Amino acid sequence: MKYDFTSVIERVDSIAAAPETSGFFRPFTLKEGFDKIPMWVADMNFPACPTIPEALVKRAQHSTYGYFVPPQEYYDSIIRWHEKRNGVTGLTKECIGYENGVLGGVASALSVLCEQGDNVLLHSPTYIGFTMTLTNAGYHIIHSPMYQDENNIWRMDYEDMEKKIVENKIHTAIFCSPHNPTGRVWEKEELEKAMAIFEKHDVKIIADEIWSDIILPGHKHIPTQSVNEYAKQNTVAVYAPSKTFNLAGLIGSYHIIYNKTLRERVDKQGSLSHYNSMNVLSMHALLGAYKPEGYEWTDELCEVIDGNIKYASDYIKEHFEGLTFSQPQGTYMLYVDCTGWCEKHGKTVDDILDQAYSYGVLFQDGRPFNCPNTIRINFALPLSRVQEAFDRLDKYVFNNTEW
Repeated sequence: MKYDFTSVIERVDSIAAAPETSGFFRPFTLKEGFDKIPMWVADMNFPACPTIPEALVKRAQHSTYGYFVPPQEYYDSIIRWHEKRNGVTGLTKECIGYENGVLGGVASALSVLCEQGDNVLLHSPTYIGFTMTLTNAGYHIIHSPMYQDENNIWRMDYEDMEKKIVENKIHTAIFCSPHNPTGRVWEKEELEKAMAIFEKHDVKIIADEIWSDIILPGHKHIPTQSVNEYAKQNTVAVYAPSKTFNLAGLIGSYHIIYNKTLRERVDKQGSLSHYNSMNVLSMHALLGAYKPEGYEWTDELCEVIDGNIKYASDYIKEHFEGLTFSQPQGTYMLYVDCTGWCEKHGKTVDDILDQAYSYGVLFQDGRPFNCPNTIRINFALPLSRVQEAFDRLDKYVFNNTEW
């Protein structure tokens, strides 16, 4: 490969959240001789695409960092990215607005589309960021549970969605595409069915598409706004280079809103705090990411993640009886159901977490995503570290009868 996805990066001294678990995990004591392998929070343990630090260093060397206006190049880079990667046409500068973060964009859109106390439709399993954002802002979450079909693929339950919308007088839905935490990449027919229900009942859509660049081979991301004219005019779509290029610490996202009235209202809502403003270095990070090298780097990233997930999937099927999962089609997360293993061994998810953490394998408790007995595992790290993590899970957790 052209880019580096094999180097193991020492992040302990970088104050990164992934290895610095204090405040994020239940207390645990790391066994002597073991290091931490971060496989929980959704950031990556790969060196950045080289054009990003190049852009940051070049701008930092200028030595003045005062007020600025984003250049046309910023908007052109976003327009070109969506055209080349997702086939989007007709996107203009006017439709693009800055957000400090995707969840901030979700919160701004909710403030425009809802009143406190309103019911909002979400699918479950549910990204915990949505749960916290809506709960903190005083909205009521109405879950429409997804289900796994005969091929173990996560599906929307359209009948349940419509029933919940009607019974709860819902006029706003949050739509996650690709879906987090299941890794489902929606097909066009599925999106069309969902949008038909939303249009029938005058439901506005907030689409979180932050994972839209991390699509595994054989699948394709279809932007929610491209489905039909209703979706285009009634969707607030939120994106960021942060998930794709691991830029979360720099802060910076953007929304795409085609409807002028809706766009102006969301822009105003986002401006009220006087805090939703672009950082000069985050802007240059985006410009560095969306260069031609960034396209190549992202394609290689998806290959690497696909290989890591295939390795883990095969290992689980062969060695960890009682663990089940749906093969992800996008994202770099694997959502694993431990019910069968727990029942067979008389253990709980808490037991699994405690044992894994003590041997340095730091995956995430999946229960806050609204499915019992689950864990969530991040595979955006070198394969050598994935192999080491699964060797430890084999010896000390899932096939160890002495704990």
